Amino acid sequence: MSATWYECKVKFRKVDETTGAQKVTTEPYLVDALSYTEAESRITQEMMSYVSEEFKITNIKVANYSEIHPFENTDRWFRSKVALTAYDEESGKERKTNLYLLIQANDVREAFDNTMVAMKNTMGDFSIPAISESPIMDVFPYFSGEEDGLEQIEKFNALKASKPESVTEIIDHMEFDAEVLEEYQE
Repeated sequence: MSATWYECKVKFRKVDETTGAQKVTTEPYLVDALSYTEAESRITQEMMSYVSEEFKITNIKVANYSEIHPFENTDRWFRSKVALTAYDEESGKERKTNLYLLIQANDVREAFDNTMVAMKNTMGDFSIPAISESPIMDVFPYFSGEEDGLEQIEKFNALKASKPESVTEIIDHMEFDAEVLEEYQE
């Protein structure tokens, strides 16, 4: 089973960096969860460590990202629309299928380059018709807690690229520990 990402909007009081005054803001975050209930629980847990005051979860919806690709030394998230082209032998026509990637980068050019890196092992033809900055403030993947989330995602993506047949054996939602990961990397 692949990861299901939920976009959670959280409303809280924040200090404005330019004026120093407090203002109420609503920011979207992404969490990996099995259900809406788990998404609410996870975002509550994550926000308790970031926000010292009261906050309110105003909306939770399933996000339509096929993959999440974090990159080091970047601070913003971009939504990359990738159009996969496939030839339908029955009808004799080309079909395009769109998928959306959430790519971490510093600007649009770097987001394009990072999208190309993420798609480098794709067998078929593809194009990137659109890249836009996402309002997502942070991404909270599920992991066992032995490694930081970024490192866990990078290792999982490397494993998926090197041994795709083994990935189906990995426990759902990246609930594997370092020993299991080492076993698959050998």
